[in-house]
Amino acid sequence: MVVRWLLPLLVHKTVYYVVMCIRRLLLLLLLIGLVPHVLAYESDQYSNRPAIVSDSTMVMDRKVNDALALVIKDWGEKRRSNKAFARAIYFELGGLHWADKIERWAAKTDLVEKYPQTRRQSIYQGMPIWATRVNFVFGVGRSFKVNEVMVGSDKFGHFFSQGFKYYKRELKGWDAQRLYARAAFAERWLWGQLTTGVYSNADLVANYEGMLFYKSLFENDVIEGKRAILRWKDGKPEQIRQFTWADHINDYWDEVLNPSFNVASLDKRLRPRIRKLCGDYETRPELYVSEDDELLWERYYAIGMKDNRRNLFLNICDRNGGATGTSQALGVIR
Repeated sequence: MVVRWLLPLLVHKTVYYVVMCIRRLLLLLLLIGLVPHVLAYESDQYSNRPAIVSDSTMVMDRKVNDALALVIKDWGEKRRSNKAFARAIYFELGGLHWADKIERWAAKTDLVEKYPQTRRQSIYQGMPIWATRVNFVFGVGRSFKVNEVMVGSDKFGHFFSQGFKYYKRELKGWDAQRLYARAAFAERWLWGQLTTGVYSNADLVANYEGMLFYKSLFENDVIEGKRAILRWKDGKPEQIRQFTWADHINDYWDEVLNPSFNVASLDKRLRPRIRKLCGDYETRPELYVSEDDELLWERYYAIGMKDNRRNLFLNICDRNGGATGTSQALGVIR
């Protein structure tokens, strides 16, 4: 009697787990096939935060200004076109790659000091494939410091490639609501949550700032109080202001200070690992809290971000159950 009752249940359970395993395998194969065409590495700003790393703003500034100079030099007799110049910069620093040119260059060059982290040694290490998805196979990208912010290499790809898409769509007359809705859709699917388990708010910020960069090539006051980077003189582009990452990179490029929204299978594993780093947070809280959090949230909330500030260190590590606010945490720092 018991065997007759248990057998169908066991068969049902077995079939269920076999089907789930097949679905996960098929998803993995699909994602691996897509990665070379659509994805950059995700990154990890949780690990090694207290490490002393030199700031690479000057090096990264020079890379962009050299690219601008090269495109200007090679312009020749091409017609005057803001969009064509922006496209030339996109191909010089971004391009049709699974990791953009500047992203791969920054990750490899000795001129940019990296945080002591490899592709495999990250906060996601050992998590199952259904939680980390393509990151399980390909690992994470490197992180470095620019404008005193810990930034993943993938953000520079977002800046030049996705920023260019934003720029083109705005030129076509897309309004802000449509533009940001498309960006949020992309971050939910191929560019983020579907393939990595991560809906990255910092990616969206980098995308948006990339659009501002392309607009600022020939428009004044896109960067408040600053003139355009270039002007047209006798039908040719001329640089009149130096580009600097300080105009674009802020704390919301950092996925610790601007936490991503994660799928449930990843989030339930990530939060305990953040908790294990609370000792570092308590020793150097200024590295884990942004004094500009409220200002930056107000600036960017409309671009499609999903609020996951419950994963801020001050909310996970606070001994009073996460009741402190950013200002209180910074009060302790001061």
